[in-house]
Amino acid sequence: MTGRQIALRYAAFAALATLANLATQRVVLAALDARAELVAAILAGTAAGLVVKYVLDKNWIFYDASAGLAAHGKRFSLYTAMGVVTTLIFWGFEAGFWLVWRTDLMREVGAVIGLTIGYLVKYELDRRFVFTSSNAARRPCAK
Repeated sequence: MTGRQIALRYAAFAALATLANLATQRVVLAALDARAELVAAILAGTAAGLVVKYVLDKNWIFYDASAGLAAHGKRFSLYTAMGVVTTLIFWGFEAGFWLVWRTDLMREVGAVIGLTIGYLVKYELDRRFVFTSSNAARRPCAK
């Protein structure tokens, strides 16, 4: 698989995870009281996007064949840890746009910008520290 193919696939998966994130946020925002809604929505959306992105990255970017609860637990823990810094980037943009413009549209624009930057950083972290036994950048599309 070429670098361009990996980048396009990764971008598509990031878009899917972003949609899962924002859709979850909308559900939470519609269901909760105004006092706690933004924080709860961001947390729930982040969790939804994380799970979607992990499954897609593991299987279709890094071709990680590890199996079993212990292996998945270790990979998912590392994957999540690498996401802490990138999540702070995302949250910072989303919250910053909300604080400046106070509209759902601009909050979501901030989220998309933050997620895009975060995902670029996250790919490199995952490639170097999480899926180290995988050779996605060198492996042809096998699935």
